[in-house]
Amino acid sequence: MLIRFTIGNFLSFKEKESISMIPGKGSLKKHHKTEKVKGVSVLKTAAIFGANASGKSNVIRAIDFGRKMVLNGRKADQIISTDFYKLDDEYFSKPSYIEYEIQHKGKNYSYGFVYDSHHIIDEWLYEIGKNKEVRIFERSNGSDYDLTFLYRKNKRSLEIQFLDFVAMSTPINQLFLTQIRNTNVSDNVSDIDDLLNVLDWFQNALSVVYHGTKTTGSKFELFANTDLQHLFSEMLKYFDTGIDDIVFEPVDIDKLDIPNDLLSEIRDDLLNTKSEKQVAFITNTTFDKYYVIVKNSDDKLSAKLLKTKHLVTGGDFVLFDLNDESDGTRRIMDLIPFIIDFYKGENVFVIDEIERSLHPNLIRDLFDFILMTCENVNSQLIVATHEATLLTQELLRKDEIWFATKDKVGASHLHSLEDFSIRFDKQIMKDYLLGRYKGVPKLGNRSELTVLPLNQ
Repeated sequence: MLIRFTIGNFLSFKEKESISMIPGKGSLKKHHKTEKVKGVSVLKTAAIFGANASGKSNVIRAIDFGRKMVLNGRKADQIISTDFYKLDDEYFSKPSYIEYEIQHKGKNYSYGFVYDSHHIIDEWLYEIGKNKEVRIFERSNGSDYDLTFLYRKNKRSLEIQFLDFVAMSTPINQLFLTQIRNTNVSDNVSDIDDLLNVLDWFQNALSVVYHGTKTTGSKFELFANTDLQHLFSEMLKYFDTGIDDIVFEPVDIDKLDIPNDLLSEIRDDLLNTKSEKQVAFITNTTFDKYYVIVKNSDDKLSAKLLKTKHLVTGGDFVLFDLNDESDGTRRIMDLIPFIIDFYKGENVFVIDEIERSLHPNLIRDLFDFILMTCENVNSQLIVATHEATLLTQELLRKDEIWFATKDKVGASHLHSLEDFSIRFDKQIMKDYLLGRYKGVPKLGNRSELTVLPLNQ
């Protein structure tokens, strides 16, 4: 679970800004909060609103950037990033800041790093609690490491030497946590559980989804064709897509209409011994096909092509390919794997533009469906959205509603509805559209448009 995320000098974010999932003082909708872990409870949903270019999608990009840095790292001599705040020359040479406070495997952690284009300057991992912090490791000035805690956990001289070797061999543009992942450390030292816990959160708990995402991994474990078929069929009927059923047609996995590098990436993801993913759902936007790749019990992969069934006059069915369905139906099919995994628990889904191609009533019902049925589920749904119909305290708590705004110099800021004094019965959608929370576009004066013949 995500407790808090902080960024600084990243795209439109100049100074440090945070989005917090820690509940505020409100006592309503207690089922929106998770059970406490070491005294810390978090919210299960957050929705970030804002005008175009306000920075709400940049929050998603920052979360994803850090995830990719941890899991994929950088090649030798490859720059880390050029996504700095570009509206102030001073910030081209200032470092960027990313920090995740997370909850995983029964513990609370703070993990973050400071970097410039070519160097990881600082990096840290702490176990955090209400009244104390335990430093698991800290890296400063690029190559100065404090591994005292890990030394205490792994006291043999060979283990200490190996940890020192991993630290010293970490490239200047690479995270120490990534180097731990890429090196066979767990076979050479006794206890790096805290490092593995955080790595597991990035690999198996956190998912970031953009509109047009081509592939989705899922922990869905019911491999039988009829189970997955039944689940998809029920969900598509529930969301009123007009689909009567679906079928899976077996296809040769080596003859799929997808790029070879994408197939290799899916193989690596599903067959990785540290990955919990069992199924990959792939949307081919070029050929308009929807593939499902399943890891079987013998650790071999098989592929199926999903087709939809529609009832026609006379009682027969006709099969549709993905390109026969509407954009909204395709979007629902993209979201179904996340709905499946949400109820498995311990998952964090961060989705940009969740409303794309979907009816406002469907988006609101999706949130209501999840929040009304997740009382015993510890997962999170964090979205960036324009969908103003979600702006109601009948659906969301004040501390679950966030706004991204820009100041006069173009720097983004984040603030919660909790920061405002709002009655429960207040119609916040109307005030939002009127600009009270500063999350709407400021349109120009039409009379100043000189190119179009508006005044003729």
